[in-house]
Amino acid sequence: MGILDRFRLDGQVAVVTGAGKGIGRAIAIALAECGAHVALAARREADLEEVAGQIEARGVRALALPTDELDFPAIDRLADAAEARLGPLSIWVNNAGGNLDRQTHALAETTEANWDALIDLNLKTLWWGAKTAARKFNTGGRIINIASIAGLGPSSGFGPYGAARAGVMQMTKTLAVELAPRGIRVNAIAPGIVVTEMLLETMHIDEATAQRMGGSIPVGRTGTPDDIAAAAVFLAAPATDWITGQTIVVSGGQ
Repeated sequence: MGILDRFRLDGQVAVVTGAGKGIGRAIAIALAECGAHVALAARREADLEEVAGQIEARGVRALALPTDELDFPAIDRLADAAEARLGPLSIWVNNAGGNLDRQTHALAETTEANWDALIDLNLKTLWWGAKTAARKFNTGGRIINIASIAGLGPSSGFGPYGAARAGVMQMTKTLAVELAPRGIRVNAIAPGIVVTEMLLETMHIDEATAQRMGGSIPVGRTGTPDDIAAAAVFLAAPATDWITGQTIVVSGGQ
């Protein structure tokens, strides 16, 4: 088998959360282009159906499953439905997350309610997804957690989010050690500034302003969802079976 063949995902079944837009959408389509069937989870059904159409046009199966991941048992139902309709699961991408109120808050002024909501969305949902995936995987499998460079250093205005994403990276290391005997690899991706709808709404800027932020990044541009999708394909592929417990920073050198 050649090296390019080892990046094929033919016959694999993947679950991607937060798959309706942005990074999750790009990851789902990229996995499909490599041959995986993909179950798509997000809150907005119309977004999922559009992505499902893009995937099916590539000759693999897609399943749109509207899911509110803050209803944690819904994650278990998502896994059950994906398995029943597409087959045994082998890839789980914990991508859902973000900033619920699209506002920034100084950490010392953050309310308990806002703290709890952001920790639940950006850490607890990933933990629940990972343990659900581990329960479903029969022989090996890959869990990919989407973190952020906000978890690698100070994150002014995004304190709870940064704390949660730091927790995701630590959780990834622990899960990797605990699940390695079962052949399950667990890794994370920490994106830098990727221009998405959520970024624009949170920063209250337009796309042109966001693109200008790329001037401070060593490679000279902001990221795209496809930049993150490429890393996800890398971590999902059989070619990287000896990589686990790692966080790949995809940030243009930040």
